[in-house]
Amino acid sequence: MGSGEPVDAGKSVTAADAGDTVDTGEAGDAGEARDAGEAGEAGDAADAGEAEGPSVEAGAEAPTGKPEADGAGEESDPEATVTAAAPSEAEAEAADTKTHTHTATDTDTEPAVEAEPGTEPGTATATADASQPDPGPGPEPEVDAPAPRGFRARLAHRRAWRGRHPRAARVLWWTVTVLSLVFVLGALLLPNRMAALQLNRFVRIPGEAIIGAAVLLALPRRPRVALAALGGTVLGALTVLNLLDMGFLEYLGRDFNLVLDWGLLDDAQSYVADSMGGTVAAAAAIGVVLLVVLVVALMALATVRLSNILVRDTRRATRGTLIAGTAWITCSVIGLQYAGIPVASDRVANRLTSEARQVRETLRDEAAFAKIARSDTFGDTPPAELVPDLRGKDMVFAFIESYGRSAVEDPIIAPGVDSTLDTRTEALAKAGFHAKSGWLTSATYGGSSWLGHSTTLSGLWVDNQQRYRTVMASDHLSLTKAFQKTGAWDTVGVMPGVQKAWPEAEFYGLDKVYNAFQLGYQGPKFSWSTMPDQYALEAFQKRVHGKQRDKPLMSEIILTSSHQPWAPIPTMVGWDEVGDGSVFQGIQEAGKKASDIIADSTKSKEEYGKSVQYSVTALTEWLERYGSEDTVLVFLGDHQPISRVSGQNASRDVPISIVAKDPKVLDKIAGWNWTDGLKPAHNAPVWKMSSFRDRFLTAYGSTPHPTAG
Repeated sequence: MGSGEPVDAGKSVTAADAGDTVDTGEAGDAGEARDAGEAGEAGDAADAGEAEGPSVEAGAEAPTGKPEADGAGEESDPEATVTAAAPSEAEAEAADTKTHTHTATDTDTEPAVEAEPGTEPGTATATADASQPDPGPGPEPEVDAPAPRGFRARLAHRRAWRGRHPRAARVLWWTVTVLSLVFVLGALLLPNRMAALQLNRFVRIPGEAIIGAAVLLALPRRPRVALAALGGTVLGALTVLNLLDMGFLEYLGRDFNLVLDWGLLDDAQSYVADSMGGTVAAAAAIGVVLLVVLVVALMALATVRLSNILVRDTRRATRGTLIAGTAWITCSVIGLQYAGIPVASDRVANRLTSEARQVRETLRDEAAFAKIARSDTFGDTPPAELVPDLRGKDMVFAFIESYGRSAVEDPIIAPGVDSTLDTRTEALAKAGFHAKSGWLTSATYGGSSWLGHSTTLSGLWVDNQQRYRTVMASDHLSLTKAFQKTGAWDTVGVMPGVQKAWPEAEFYGLDKVYNAFQLGYQGPKFSWSTMPDQYALEAFQKRVHGKQRDKPLMSEIILTSSHQPWAPIPTMVGWDEVGDGSVFQGIQEAGKKASDIIADSTKSKEEYGKSVQYSVTALTEWLERYGSEDTVLVFLGDHQPISRVSGQNASRDVPISIVAKDPKVLDKIAGWNWTDGLKPAHNAPVWKMSSFRDRFLTAYGSTPHPTAG
């Protein structure tokens, strides 16, 4: 037929084309080849293009029982057909938007054939005498015009390959389709906890998939493709969020917060760089970015592909959707479960609702907490009425990294740590020091040590980064600043883990801060820790504590040797041998590597326990060696170690001890009912970490003078 003849609608549209031949997913339609609404060239390459492999074979082998239409003999050469029959842009658009039919000579049309099992279903068909639609007023295409370049040319090339390799095309089509289905269903059912990665979590019916299928079936092609791509992008983002939750639960014992936690990703990279080197950190960062992009892109392509397949046989797809919906409702109503998990799943819907609620609560919390931070029980207390019972004492507030309840009670860790605590209690007693110990429930877990420090010293529950920023910018009185406010103490901070500007010194009331570069250390790093605790304490003694002063000293010391990954770990040397720290070079070289233990829970527990033993020993030996009648040591953990060490669902409790020679210091806290010695009993009192400041100030004679919020 000539291209100017009208199309016989009764012959050009088959039952499989029930509303719109383009909606059947025929990737070869000239309009579709140009359609920017499709999920990009890559989407068609993975989806609609490959989806026609079986149809090529079917069209080549199955007779239609009808005479060939004009030009049908050229079907065996897709490239030549594209050249001969490619319509102009205006003609293709007219065909796409008005007639929605295929011409007999268009290369994107296959001979009519009923899809058989094993072949691609729903391929658009054409009758033997179908002709091209009226091209309208535009010029007729030139028969000998060169084949269009770009995507259509590549599509024709792929079609030619499928024509030559029909079996491989069929295998490829099914493989990509099954992978797309697994990818999407897996994402819909993926939990956000590693412990929940079990088979019963994936043997479920996702309600979101049923609703999505119903919506897509009701849409025209372009909105359908756009919505499928958008849904896939959202699903990919949720998958990334689930993976972030797994990591945060492993290391910090909580879910990722969409509003607050982005800054912690930079801290994570810094931790990797400090622990394993800049090259490893850079490679890890690049790998993570590529993984995120790949997950989101593949999810979008997979959903577009499945949506195209879905609409090729709308009657079957509609029946299947109704059956699946009925099954989901039935399972939900009767509460059907598999291995203790409901078969009817609405996980994605619940997750989206949960995230929206968390965002709202986080934003509300910022305003509410700012008001709380402005009110302070001791905010207007005159200097003379702050800690009068500790006047003349050298105060040391020390935090031991990751020193948690697990160190004292875990079956693998506790034997070594408890032995050290008992040994050091006896050694201190011989030197005239005595101790009382209890428990505090930390505001953080597994990391973010600064939240534990600020909670202890501010008396506020600082459990996220926004609260931390709010507190640091406030005039709230910290415990250490109370000593500065009296004017009776010099105040100093020893921060071997600080390697950049640290404006927090103002909030903590520290006259002078010694960071990692100001302690004179010339030895090697021990993984994340910039220097051994023994060296930091000896440098503190030589530079600050051991010097003559007009006032007693209040010191805040952050010890780092028990920071993960706990390899290599320093060992004690003679205090007279510490020097500039170069003595630790051989110890560092002989120690374990982080890669030796990081993936092994038992080894991590063992090395963690050794690191805590080392830190406790270094601190208490320093006190035994350099402490005096007026020295008072308060030391505690900042948080529990990560769950690989402390265990799933571990408490957030950390030990705290107060050590002094002057018996009157411990008499002031006799009513606390703490355990004698450095090891708190299992049933010793447990307080919220945020309550310690007020209890301590009150115990040592401070008078409350509140400020209003």
